[in-house]
Amino acid sequence: MSHPKQRHLYSKDLSQPEVSGLLNGGVGPRPIALVSTVNTKGQNNLAPFSFFNAFGTHPPMVAFSPSRRGRDGTFKDTYHNLMETKECVIQVVTYDMVEQVNLTSMEYPAGVDEFKKSGLTPIDSTLVKPKRVQESPYQMECKLFQIIPLGNGKGSGNLAICEVLLFHIDERILKENQVHSEWMDLVGRNGANFYTRASQTAMFEVPRILQPKGIGFDQLPDFVKNDPHLTKNQMARLTLIDKIPSEIDIRDWAKTFAPLKDPTFSAAVYKAIQNALEKMDLALAWKLLIWNQNPKKYY
Repeated sequence: MSHPKQRHLYSKDLSQPEVSGLLNGGVGPRPIALVSTVNTKGQNNLAPFSFFNAFGTHPPMVAFSPSRRGRDGTFKDTYHNLMETKECVIQVVTYDMVEQVNLTSMEYPAGVDEFKKSGLTPIDSTLVKPKRVQESPYQMECKLFQIIPLGNGKGSGNLAICEVLLFHIDERILKENQVHSEWMDLVGRNGANFYTRASQTAMFEVPRILQPKGIGFDQLPDFVKNDPHLTKNQMARLTLIDKIPSEIDIRDWAKTFAPLKDPTFSAAVYKAIQNALEKMDLALAWKLLIWNQNPKKYY
């Protein structure tokens, strides 16, 4: 198998905008934190940050980076407000509100209320002073745990680690106290002007493996490893089986598996294998693969 050609770029040889383009384009889609803060005068600020994620559950910790401006290295209002008040509210961004959120990314003068500029609705928080965004189905009231400066130049990051004090969650995305992200219609950030919509049709499940399980990739037979009809993802799922079906297993199965009696089935066997893998019926997928090596052997 031929490997694609690669370019090798040392970050020390690149300008800050070039590095920014590589990171923003390559690391994504990234979740978006819509962060609400207030200054000591009680003036609202609202801004989106896509360098954002969750980093612990006990205590619950999230972090985002209110980076220095790439233009001149100055700090943004969110950074100043966090340093002054040590509080914020972090919201997720859904498709229905993404255009309004985009308006909050503009650089208004300090003290301008982005709630008003974007048309998003401020609602009171319970434990902190910054307002919540009513349109977001998932809001976190937070206190600042620590800000770690990651540099002193243009575009340098400032890792704001925040402890979540209180969750506010729309009941429509909850079931038995579990958030169902497939019901949220979240939006993620990509490079340039591109976003990703995590709608139900774009989401899929991968079985979670908590314990060592299966035969491993190294134990796949060569006829599977070299099968041009199988993707690496499909091969990986095949390895989750504890034991490859034996010849006896396949002979017994072939006698009762009705589709094999259809002379046109061979042309559709890989579709059947794909369906079996999607349903996690690994035994059936393996039997079909082995049967397909020599169908006449099992008649």
